[in-house]
Amino acid sequence: MRIAVLKERAPGEGRVAITPETIKKFAALGAEVAVETGAGVTASIPDEAYREAGAELGSAEQTVKEADILLGVVAPDVALIAGAKAGAMVAAMFDPFRENTRVEAYAKAGLEALAMEFMPRITRAQSMDVLSSQANLAGYKAVIAAADTYDRAFPMMMTAAGTVQAAKAFVMGVGVAGLQAIATARRLGAQVSATDVRSATKEQIQSLGAKPIFVESVEGIEGEGSGGYATEMSEEYQKAQAELVSSHIAKQDIVITTALIPGRAAPRLISDAQIATMKPGSVIFDLAVAQGGNVEGSVADQTIEKHGVKIIGFSNTAGHLAADASALYARNLYNFLSAFWDNEAGKPVLDEEIGDAVRLTQGRKIVNERLTAQ
Repeated sequence: MRIAVLKERAPGEGRVAITPETIKKFAALGAEVAVETGAGVTASIPDEAYREAGAELGSAEQTVKEADILLGVVAPDVALIAGAKAGAMVAAMFDPFRENTRVEAYAKAGLEALAMEFMPRITRAQSMDVLSSQANLAGYKAVIAAADTYDRAFPMMMTAAGTVQAAKAFVMGVGVAGLQAIATARRLGAQVSATDVRSATKEQIQSLGAKPIFVESVEGIEGEGSGGYATEMSEEYQKAQAELVSSHIAKQDIVITTALIPGRAAPRLISDAQIATMKPGSVIFDLAVAQGGNVEGSVADQTIEKHGVKIIGFSNTAGHLAADASALYARNLYNFLSAFWDNEAGKPVLDEEIGDAVRLTQGRKIVNERLTAQ
Protein backbone atom coordinates (compact mmCIF):
# COMPACT_ATOMS: atom_id res chain seq x y z
CA MET A 1 0.00 0.00 0.00
CA ARG A 2 1.63 3.20 -1.22
CA ILE A 3 0.48 6.55 0.15
CA ALA A 4 1.59 9.66 -1.77
CA VAL A 5 1.61 13.31 -0.72
CA LEU A 6 2.39 16.17 -3.10
CA LYS A 7 3.39 19.76 -2.53
CA GLU A 8 0.29 21.96 -2.57
CA ARG A 9 -0.16 23.92 -5.79
CA ALA A 10 -3.06 26.19 -4.84
CA PRO A 11 -2.00 29.88 -4.61
CA GLY A 12 -1.10 30.86 -1.06
CA GLU A 13 -1.57 27.35 0.34
CA GLY A 14 1.12 26.69 2.91
CA ARG A 15 -0.33 23.59 4.54
CA VAL A 16 0.68 20.00 3.85
CA ALA A 17 -1.35 16.80 4.22
CA ILE A 18 1.15 14.68 6.16
CA THR A 19 3.62 15.14 9.01
CA PRO A 20 6.48 13.01 10.34
CA GLU A 21 4.13 11.94 13.14
CA THR A 22 1.50 10.52 10.79
CA ILE A 23 4.10 8.98 8.48
CA LYS A 24 5.24 6.80 11.38
CA LYS A 25 1.64 5.88 12.16
CA PHE A 26 0.91 4.89 8.57
CA ALA A 27 4.12 2.84 8.52
CA ALA A 28 2.90 0.99 11.61
CA LEU A 29 -0.17 -0.03 9.59
CA GLY A 30 2.10 -1.48 6.93
CA ALA A 31 1.96 1.35 4.39
CA GLU A 32 4.88 2.97 2.61
CA VAL A 33 4.77 6.75 2.26
CA ALA A 34 6.16 8.91 -0.55
CA VAL A 35 6.38 12.69 -0.23
CA GLU A 36 7.29 15.21 -2.90
CA THR A 37 10.50 17.09 -2.15
CA GLY A 38 9.76 20.42 -0.50
CA ALA A 39 6.14 19.56 0.32
CA GLY A 40 6.41 20.60 3.97
CA VAL A 41 8.72 23.60 3.77
CA THR A 42 5.95 26.21 4.09
CA ALA A 43 4.59 24.33 7.11
CA SER A 44 8.02 24.34 8.80
CA ILE A 45 8.69 20.67 8.03
CA PRO A 46 12.04 20.13 6.27
CA ASP A 47 12.60 17.22 3.90
CA GLU A 48 15.02 15.65 6.35
CA ALA A 49 12.27 15.33 8.96
CA TYR A 50 10.16 13.37 6.49
CA ARG A 51 13.12 11.22 5.52
CA GLU A 52 13.92 10.45 9.15
CA ALA A 53 10.29 9.42 9.70
CA GLY A 54 10.66 6.83 6.93
CA ALA A 55 9.21 8.59 3.89
CA GLU A 56 10.57 8.29 0.37
CA LEU A 57 11.23 11.72 -1.17
CA GLY A 58 11.27 12.56 -4.85
CA SER A 59 9.72 14.54 -7.67
CA ALA A 60 5.97 14.80 -8.15
CA GLU A 61 6.07 12.17 -10.86
CA GLN A 62 8.12 9.78 -8.73
CA THR A 63 5.90 10.37 -5.70
CA VAL A 64 2.56 9.54 -7.34
CA LYS A 65 3.82 6.62 -9.43
CA GLU A 66 1.77 3.50 -8.61
CA ALA A 67 0.21 5.22 -5.58
CA ASP A 68 -2.83 3.53 -4.02
CA ILE A 69 -3.84 6.53 -1.90
CA LEU A 70 -3.08 10.22 -2.39
CA LEU A 71 -3.49 12.73 0.40
CA GLY A 72 -3.87 16.45 -0.16
CA VAL A 73 -5.13 19.65 1.40
CA VAL A 74 -6.64 20.99 -1.82
CA ALA A 75 -7.42 18.24 -4.32
CA PRO A 76 -4.72 18.24 -7.02
CA ASP A 77 -5.48 18.51 -10.72
CA VAL A 78 -6.00 15.11 -12.33
CA ALA A 79 -3.10 15.67 -14.73
CA LEU A 80 -0.70 15.93 -11.79
CA ILE A 81 -1.60 12.48 -10.43
CA ALA A 82 -1.89 10.58 -13.71
CA GLY A 83 0.74 8.07 -12.55
CA ALA A 84 -1.38 6.75 -9.67
CA LYS A 85 -2.97 3.31 -9.86
CA ALA A 86 -6.36 2.93 -11.51
CA GLY A 87 -9.08 3.50 -8.92
CA ALA A 88 -6.70 5.12 -6.45
CA MET A 89 -8.25 6.93 -3.49
CA VAL A 90 -7.67 10.69 -3.21
CA ALA A 91 -8.53 12.17 0.19
CA ALA A 92 -8.49 15.97 0.16
CA MET A 93 -10.74 19.03 0.19
CA PHE A 94 -12.51 19.24 -3.16
CA ASP A 95 -14.93 22.17 -2.71
CA PRO A 96 -17.36 19.98 -4.68
CA PHE A 97 -20.20 22.47 -5.17
CA ARG A 98 -17.99 25.13 -6.73
CA GLU A 99 -15.38 22.87 -8.37
CA ASN A 100 -17.73 20.52 -10.19
CA THR A 101 -15.44 20.42 -13.22
CA ARG A 102 -12.69 18.94 -11.07
CA VAL A 103 -15.06 16.32 -9.67
CA GLU A 104 -16.11 15.37 -13.20
CA ALA A 105 -12.44 15.03 -14.20
CA TYR A 106 -11.82 12.66 -11.28
CA ALA A 107 -14.78 10.53 -12.32
CA LYS A 108 -13.56 10.40 -15.90
CA ALA A 109 -10.07 9.40 -14.74
CA GLY A 110 -11.45 6.50 -12.71
CA LEU A 111 -10.23 7.88 -9.36
CA GLU A 112 -12.08 7.54 -6.07
CA ALA A 113 -12.42 11.11 -4.80
CA LEU A 114 -13.02 11.44 -1.05
CA ALA A 115 -14.08 14.94 0.00
CA MET A 116 -12.93 15.52 3.55
CA GLU A 117 -15.21 18.54 3.94
CA PHE A 118 -18.19 16.17 3.49
CA MET A 119 -17.29 14.28 6.67
CA PRO A 120 -20.55 13.81 8.59
CA ARG A 121 -20.74 15.58 11.94
CA ILE A 122 -21.37 12.51 14.04
CA THR A 123 -19.66 11.48 17.25
CA ARG A 124 -17.41 8.79 15.82
CA ALA A 125 -16.19 11.09 13.03
CA GLN A 126 -15.19 14.03 15.25
CA SER A 127 -11.50 13.16 15.07
CA MET A 128 -11.73 13.07 11.25
CA ASP A 129 -13.51 16.42 10.85
CA VAL A 130 -11.16 18.69 8.91
CA LEU A 131 -13.62 21.58 8.81
CA SER A 132 -13.72 21.72 12.60
CA SER A 133 -9.97 21.41 13.11
CA GLN A 134 -9.25 24.15 10.58
CA ALA A 135 -12.13 26.39 11.68
CA ASN A 136 -10.85 26.28 15.26
CA LEU A 137 -7.54 27.79 14.16
CA ALA A 138 -9.30 30.21 11.81
CA GLY A 139 -11.42 31.60 14.65
CA TYR A 140 -8.29 32.22 16.70
CA LYS A 141 -6.42 33.83 13.81
CA ALA A 142 -9.36 36.09 12.95
CA VAL A 143 -9.25 37.70 16.38
CA ILE A 144 -5.45 38.01 16.38
CA ALA A 145 -5.53 39.67 12.95
CA ALA A 146 -8.32 42.00 14.02
CA ALA A 147 -6.40 42.95 17.17
CA ASP A 148 -3.32 43.68 15.09
CA THR A 149 -5.34 45.93 12.75
CA TYR A 150 -7.23 47.69 15.56
CA ASP A 151 -5.34 50.79 16.68
CA ARG A 152 -6.33 50.50 20.33
CA ALA A 153 -5.81 47.97 23.12
CA PHE A 154 -8.15 45.05 23.76
CA PRO A 155 -8.08 44.85 27.59
CA MET A 156 -9.05 47.52 30.08
CA MET A 157 -5.91 49.17 31.45
CA MET A 158 -5.82 51.34 34.56
CA THR A 159 -2.81 53.61 34.52
CA ALA A 160 -1.62 56.74 36.31
CA ALA A 161 -2.50 58.65 33.17
CA GLY A 162 -6.06 57.36 33.11
CA THR A 163 -8.10 54.28 32.21
CA VAL A 164 -8.17 52.60 28.80
CA GLN A 165 -11.55 51.02 28.28
CA ALA A 166 -11.79 47.41 27.08
CA ALA A 167 -12.62 46.87 23.42
CA LYS A 168 -16.09 45.58 22.59
CA ALA A 169 -16.02 42.54 20.33
CA PHE A 170 -19.05 40.98 18.64
CA VAL A 171 -18.93 37.49 17.08
CA MET A 172 -21.57 36.65 14.50
CA GLY A 173 -21.99 32.91 13.99
CA VAL A 174 -21.18 30.56 16.83
CA GLY A 175 -19.89 27.41 15.20
CA VAL A 176 -16.41 26.06 15.84
CA ALA A 177 -14.72 29.19 14.50
CA GLY A 178 -17.06 31.49 16.38
CA LEU A 179 -16.58 29.75 19.69
CA GLN A 180 -12.81 29.96 19.35
CA ALA A 181 -13.11 33.63 18.37
CA ILE A 182 -15.12 34.29 21.53
CA ALA A 183 -12.59 32.47 23.69
CA THR A 184 -9.64 34.26 22.08
CA ALA A 185 -11.20 37.73 22.35
CA ARG A 186 -12.01 37.05 25.99
CA ARG A 187 -8.43 35.95 26.68
CA LEU A 188 -7.21 39.21 25.15
CA GLY A 189 -9.43 41.13 27.56
CA ALA A 190 -12.27 42.34 25.33
CA GLN A 191 -15.91 42.62 26.34
CA VAL A 192 -17.43 39.96 24.10
CA SER A 193 -20.94 39.39 22.80
CA ALA A 194 -22.13 36.92 20.18
CA THR A 195 -25.13 35.85 18.16
CA ASP A 196 -26.24 32.91 16.03
CA VAL A 197 -29.40 31.73 14.30
CA ARG A 198 -29.34 28.52 16.34
CA SER A 199 -30.93 29.05 19.74
CA ALA A 200 -28.98 26.10 21.19
CA THR A 201 -25.77 28.15 21.05
CA LYS A 202 -26.96 30.59 23.71
CA GLU A 203 -25.67 28.42 26.54
CA GLN A 204 -22.37 27.88 24.72
CA ILE A 205 -21.87 31.63 24.44
CA GLN A 206 -22.60 32.13 28.13
CA SER A 207 -20.28 29.27 29.12
CA LEU A 208 -17.39 31.21 27.56
CA GLY A 209 -18.24 34.34 29.51
CA ALA A 210 -19.74 36.27 26.60
CA LYS A 211 -23.11 37.98 26.31
CA PRO A 212 -25.63 36.30 23.94
CA ILE A 213 -27.46 38.62 21.56
CA PHE A 214 -30.56 36.83 20.29
CA VAL A 215 -33.87 37.62 18.65
CA GLU A 216 -36.48 36.86 21.27
CA SER A 217 -39.61 38.12 19.55
CA VAL A 218 -39.68 35.47 16.79
CA GLU A 219 -40.45 32.01 18.16
CA GLY A 220 -40.16 28.51 16.72
CA ILE A 221 -37.10 29.14 14.58
CA GLU A 222 -34.16 27.05 15.65
CA GLY A 223 -31.91 27.60 12.63
CA GLU A 224 -30.34 24.15 12.94
CA GLY A 225 -30.01 21.99 9.84
CA SER A 226 -28.77 18.44 9.45
CA GLY A 227 -25.36 17.63 10.90
CA GLY A 228 -25.26 20.68 13.15
CA TYR A 229 -24.93 23.19 10.30
CA ALA A 230 -26.93 26.40 10.20
CA THR A 231 -29.73 26.80 7.67
CA GLU A 232 -31.18 29.88 6.01
CA MET A 233 -33.75 31.75 8.10
CA SER A 234 -37.25 32.87 7.27
CA GLU A 235 -37.84 36.41 6.05
CA GLU A 236 -39.47 37.27 9.38
CA TYR A 237 -36.45 36.11 11.36
CA GLN A 238 -33.99 37.83 9.04
CA LYS A 239 -35.80 41.13 9.48
CA ALA A 240 -35.90 40.85 13.28
CA GLN A 241 -32.24 39.82 13.38
CA ALA A 242 -31.19 42.72 11.14
CA GLU A 243 -32.89 45.21 13.48
CA LEU A 244 -31.25 43.71 16.55
CA VAL A 245 -27.80 43.54 14.98
CA SER A 246 -28.03 47.07 13.62
CA SER A 247 -28.55 48.54 17.07
CA HIS A 248 -25.85 46.37 18.63
CA ILE A 249 -23.19 46.63 15.96
CA ALA A 250 -23.09 50.43 16.18
CA LYS A 251 -21.55 50.10 19.65
CA GLN A 252 -18.85 47.57 18.73
CA ASP A 253 -15.13 48.03 18.14
CA ILE A 254 -14.42 44.58 16.66
CA VAL A 255 -16.80 42.37 14.70
CA ILE A 256 -15.95 38.82 13.60
CA THR A 257 -18.33 37.20 11.11
CA THR A 258 -18.19 33.42 10.60
CA ALA A 259 -21.45 32.37 8.95
CA LEU A 260 -21.33 29.74 6.20
CA ILE A 261 -23.95 27.47 4.66
CA PRO A 262 -22.53 24.36 2.92
CA GLY A 263 -22.99 24.47 -0.83
CA ARG A 264 -24.18 28.06 -0.92
CA ALA A 265 -22.75 31.54 -0.99
CA ALA A 266 -22.08 32.98 2.44
CA PRO A 267 -25.12 34.83 3.87
CA ARG A 268 -24.87 38.61 4.04
CA LEU A 269 -24.80 39.67 7.69
CA ILE A 270 -23.53 43.25 7.59
CA SER A 271 -24.63 45.87 5.07
CA ASP A 272 -22.88 49.07 4.06
CA ALA A 273 -25.50 51.03 6.02
CA GLN A 274 -24.66 49.09 9.17
CA ILE A 275 -20.93 49.64 8.67
CA ALA A 276 -21.63 53.37 8.48
CA THR A 277 -23.07 53.30 12.03
CA MET A 278 -19.85 51.91 13.53
CA LYS A 279 -17.22 54.04 15.23
CA PRO A 280 -14.23 55.19 13.15
CA GLY A 281 -11.27 52.90 13.77
CA SER A 282 -13.46 49.83 14.26
CA VAL A 283 -12.43 46.57 12.56
CA ILE A 284 -14.47 43.83 10.91
CA PHE A 285 -12.93 40.44 10.10
CA ASP A 286 -14.97 38.50 7.53
CA LEU A 287 -14.10 34.81 7.90
CA ALA A 288 -16.44 33.95 5.02
CA VAL A 289 -14.83 36.30 2.51
CA ALA A 290 -13.64 33.45 0.27
CA GLN A 291 -17.23 32.20 -0.11
CA GLY A 292 -18.70 35.56 -1.09
CA GLY A 293 -18.44 37.27 2.26
CA ASN A 294 -20.73 38.05 5.18
CA VAL A 295 -19.85 41.73 4.90
CA GLU A 296 -20.82 44.03 2.05
CA GLY A 297 -17.68 45.21 0.29
CA SER A 298 -15.20 42.76 1.84
CA VAL A 299 -12.39 41.58 -0.44
CA ALA A 300 -10.22 38.55 0.23
CA ASP A 301 -6.67 39.30 1.36
CA GLN A 302 -7.17 43.06 1.22
CA THR A 303 -7.85 45.72 3.84
CA ILE A 304 -10.84 47.79 2.74
CA GLU A 305 -11.79 50.97 4.58
CA LYS A 306 -15.42 52.09 4.48
CA HIS A 307 -16.87 54.88 6.62
CA GLY A 308 -13.70 54.82 8.72
CA VAL A 309 -14.07 51.08 9.43
CA LYS A 310 -11.41 48.63 8.31
CA ILE A 311 -12.72 45.38 6.78
CA ILE A 312 -10.30 42.47 6.50
CA GLY A 313 -10.43 38.75 5.72
CA PHE A 314 -8.19 36.02 4.36
CA SER A 315 -9.00 33.62 1.55
CA ASN A 316 -7.32 30.87 3.61
CA THR A 317 -7.35 31.86 7.27
CA ALA A 318 -6.20 28.53 8.72
CA GLY A 319 -3.36 28.56 6.19
CA HIS A 320 -1.88 31.55 8.04
CA LEU A 321 -1.06 29.07 10.81
CA ALA A 322 0.34 26.49 8.42
CA ALA A 323 2.38 24.44 10.90
CA ASP A 324 -0.43 23.84 13.40
CA ALA A 325 -3.07 23.60 10.68
CA SER A 326 -1.04 20.91 8.91
CA ALA A 327 -0.52 18.94 12.11
CA LEU A 328 -4.25 18.86 12.84
CA TYR A 329 -5.25 18.19 9.25
CA ALA A 330 -2.74 15.33 8.92
CA ARG A 331 -4.13 13.75 12.08
CA ASN A 332 -7.66 14.07 10.68
CA LEU A 333 -6.57 12.15 7.58
CA TYR A 334 -4.80 9.47 9.59
CA ASN A 335 -7.77 9.06 11.94
CA PHE A 336 -10.06 8.68 8.92
CA LEU A 337 -8.03 6.08 7.05
CA SER A 338 -6.87 4.11 10.09
CA ALA A 339 -10.44 3.78 11.39
CA PHE A 340 -11.26 1.70 8.32
CA TRP A 341 -7.94 -0.06 7.87
CA ASP A 342 -8.42 -3.73 7.05
CA ASN A 343 -5.28 -5.62 8.05
CA GLU A 344 -6.04 -8.57 5.79
CA ALA A 345 -6.68 -6.38 2.76
CA GLY A 346 -3.82 -4.06 3.69
CA LYS A 347 -5.92 -0.99 2.91
CA PRO A 348 -8.87 1.03 4.22
CA VAL A 349 -12.32 -0.38 3.51
CA LEU A 350 -14.89 2.36 4.03
CA ASP A 351 -18.32 1.73 5.51
CA GLU A 352 -21.60 3.12 4.21
CA GLU A 353 -22.28 5.83 6.80
CA ILE A 354 -18.99 7.68 6.43
CA GLY A 355 -17.77 6.25 3.12
CA ASP A 356 -20.91 7.16 1.22
CA ALA A 357 -20.93 10.62 2.80
CA VAL A 358 -17.41 11.57 1.66
CA ARG A 359 -17.11 9.60 -1.59
CA LEU A 360 -17.67 11.78 -4.65
CA THR A 361 -16.62 9.47 -7.48
CA GLN A 362 -16.23 5.75 -8.04
CA GLY A 363 -16.31 3.48 -11.08
CA ARG A 364 -15.95 6.49 -13.40
CA LYS A 365 -19.18 8.00 -12.06
CA ILE A 366 -20.17 10.78 -9.67
CA VAL A 367 -21.87 8.84 -6.88
CA ASN A 368 -22.43 11.33 -4.05
CA GLU A 369 -26.12 12.06 -3.46
CA ARG A 370 -25.45 15.67 -2.55
CA LEU A 371 -24.08 16.20 -6.04
CA THR A 372 -26.31 13.92 -8.10
CA ALA A 373 -29.45 15.40 -6.53
CA GLN A 374 -28.65 18.89 -7.84
